Amino acid sequence: MSSRLNPYLSFDGDARQAMEFYEQVFGGTLALNTFGASGMADSPDADKIMHGMLETPSGFTLMGADTPPGMEHSPGNTFSVSLSGDDETELRGYWEQLSAGGSVAVPLEKQMWGDVFGMCTDRFGVPWMVNISEPAS
Repeated sequence: MSSRLNPYLSFDGDARQAMEFYEQVFGGTLALNTFGASGMADSPDADKIMHGMLETPSGFTLMGADTPPGMEHSPGNTFSVSLSGDDETELRGYWEQLSAGGSVAVPLEKQMWGDVFGMCTDRFGVPWMVNISEPAS
């Protein structure tokens, strides 16, 4: 897999409806993962979307999720740029440069779903998410 750069949208509890709407608009394959399926089964947010990804026949990728518990949803600030793939060296290099002089919200480290993931805001105020998956064998 090569690295991918795409928008990542944040929602206030209606990510499922929004992502299903985008699926109707653009077509393609939609995958939705809930907080409940990701280890928070007893949470009041169990049915909310932790991660959604739409891949379209035109080659578009759109990701989105409900704002995680404990984080504030800020209308007008509802996007990030997502970098993902399995080239750890390349993606860590991007992370180091993007986070330098900015702020780190989630350190780039192994997460409960098995990937290495981090969130930062670069020195220009642009929010980034970096996800490093295991190389396909």
